[in-house]
Order: sequence, then structure tokens, then C-alpha cells
Amino acid sequence: MNSIASERIQEPTPVAAIGAGNRMRTYMHYVAQNPDKVRLVAIAEPDAARREAMRRDFGLDGDAVFEGYDSLFASGIRFDAVFIATPGNEHYRPAMMALERGCHVLLEKPIAQNYDECLAVAELAKKNGLTVSVCHVMRHHPMFLKIKELIDSGNYGRIITVSHTEEVGIDRATHSYVRGTLNNERTSNPMLLDKSCHDVDFLLWITGAHCRRISSFGSRLWFRGENAPAGSADRCIVCPLEERCPYSAVDLYRRRKEWTRNFIPGPGQTVDDIVELQLREGRFGRCVYRCDNDVVDNQVVTMQMTDGMIVTLTMNVFTQRDCRTIEIGMTEGQITCNGMTVNARNFRTRRTETYDFSPLARVGFHGGADLALVEEFIDAVRTGSKPVTSIEGALEAHRIIFEAERSRHTGETVSL
Repeated sequence: MNSIASERIQEPTPVAAIGAGNRMRTYMHYVAQNPDKVRLVAIAEPDAARREAMRRDFGLDGDAVFEGYDSLFASGIRFDAVFIATPGNEHYRPAMMALERGCHVLLEKPIAQNYDECLAVAELAKKNGLTVSVCHVMRHHPMFLKIKELIDSGNYGRIITVSHTEEVGIDRATHSYVRGTLNNERTSNPMLLDKSCHDVDFLLWITGAHCRRISSFGSRLWFRGENAPAGSADRCIVCPLEERCPYSAVDLYRRRKEWTRNFIPGPGQTVDDIVELQLREGRFGRCVYRCDNDVVDNQVVTMQMTDGMIVTLTMNVFTQRDCRTIEIGMTEGQITCNGMTVNARNFRTRRTETYDFSPLARVGFHGGADLALVEEFIDAVRTGSKPVTSIEGALEAHRIIFEAERSRHTGETVSL
């Protein structure tokens, strides 16, 4: 390495943030904690309160903050990488603009809204010699890494079946996929694409297999107008049945004060002020039976892999658990995960090894996986290494999801 290149790599990598919502604020913790490696130099975010909060946190001047990414890319500010955490239906365009500008990209999932666009991002990155790392965070979580390690050890034989359930959690589901901005396929994404990219990618990663045939069933079965209880109101705050309703927005946001991290107050406001405004006027105060949602509230995907292995993914909304449960049937053992512990049972020795990951629930950032993902990306930008969550690896998971949605809509089993 010549002296100029060596000197430059010691400088913190300048990055720009496109989006300043919950996911970006999570990734920015790594930036704040590692000023020797990475430095935030610009922000693009349409929401004034979010934009100002991040500008203030990182001490940026006003001329480094923009309402939109078009202005950011036209600004002339130098940055070598871009973090993209815009709404899920707006990843493709800023990703392509960043790659055309010569920037590496940390890209929140999904890559894009159709497979051709996903391929276009991957092809442009390859053409320009740039890194795109897709935020498939499960590959960095210690619990899921342990499952991968156990499978790869060879101590449990060959995988025959995998049954994977994503327990979305009723609070998350009503907040994001019924009342929230992710509730409509036309303005966002199918729920499978938005919520389960991680899961399909994880299943392909641990099995090391390719999908041969796929079928999927799912629908919006419950959160519909005809299921609204007699006497209920359009808004929870005036509903006479509110105290008995398991989906009450008053209970979720006012009493329990949960799922309010995206309620960012403006000058002179508090989070409680935003909660009250939402309950009375905003989208998050609406009755779950009377929203503009059309995404599924139940779905199952069945994959037959090229070696005959059967893999199922179930997306369960009607649960208070917010985790993943897994059962992996193998020729010489069984590996199970209940969201907190991993158990590996060997059929020959009759012994079960248990690995407890419950302390990670107190760590935050998905057990540290979010920060590990950003670190891997920054290291890749600085050294030329290839991240485990590279876009090449993410493409197949996206393809399977698009084909699963085709199966769900047509009722056909799709051959790949």
C-alpha cells in the first residue's frame, strides 16, 4: 500500500445518513462510539424534528443537513459511504444514486420492490467496484450464529426439516402493519418482504441449500371492518369498548408508553404531547378494524430445497411474544430455539446441550447485532473485505420472497 493510501485509511470514513428514523438512529450509535473509524458528515431527512435531532446530536452545521437526498447528492459534500434507512418502498433510487456517485452503501432491507431492481443494484455495485451491505441483522446475532455453528459442526447430521416461526407480536403488528406506515402494499411493501427478509436470508444461510419449489398462503383475516365489535368507535380514545380491547391504542401508547420511539417531539413538545395528538387526530389512534391496511395478518411459506429438504416459515401476528422460534430436524439430532435459549439434542449420546442467550435481551441493538453489522460494513469500506451480508448473498432471499408472494396471490406452487 502506498503512503498516501495508508495515510487516508487512518482517517475516519466520511458517511452520509439518508433517513433519520428509528433504524438510522440505531446505526448511528456505532458512529458516535467509533469516531476514529467513521464520521457523519451529512444528513437527508424530510421530517424536521428528526433532522434537527440528529444534526444536534452530531454537531453538524446547517449546510450539511437536507430535506431530501437529491439535494444531498448535489451538494458537493465529500462522503465515501451512505447509510440508507428511508421508508421500505424508497431504497432503490437512493441506492442507485449513491453507487453512481461512487459511494459504498449500507442498505436497510428490502433492497427494492421487485427482483429486477434488486439485480440492478447488485450489478451497478459490481461494475463500479463498490460494497453494498444489506442489513440482514440475523447473521450477526450471537444466538443465530450459534445455531449456524451447531449445524456446521457435523455433530447432528444432515438437515431434513426446518420449521421457523417469526412471532411478530401483536403490539408491533398493530403499530406498524395495521395503523402504521407499513400497513399497505401499494404505499409500502408486502409484509413478508418488509418483515421477513431477515428470516428467509437466515434460512438459506443455515441450510446452505437452494429453493426448488415454493408455495405460500396468507391473508388479511382479522383486521377488517366487518370484524369490528358492535358499538365500537373509529378512534380508541372515544370508544366505549376501549378498556376491554386487546388492541387499544390508548393502552399501548398512553398507559404502557410503548412503541413511542418514533414519536419525536418538536420544539416545546414532549413525547406525551405527540401521543395525545396521535390518539385524537393521527393514524396511530385509529381503530384497528377501521384502518387502510391491506397487508396480511397471517402467512406461511413452504420451500422444497434442491436436496429434498423441507423448510417452512410461519409469520404469526397473534402472539404477545416478539421473537423467532425454530425447530431443525436432523438425521442425528435436533436443534431448537425458543427465542431465548438454543437446545441441541444428539440422538446417539442422548445428551442435550443448552445455550442461554437471555442476557442479550438487556444489551439492546438486537443483542449487539446492529452495531456488529455496521462495524463489518465500515471495515469492508476501509479494508476491501467482503461483508457476510453482501448484496450477492441477499439476492436469493429477495427472489424467494417475490416468488412466495406470486404463489400467495395466484394459489400456484412456483418452480424456481
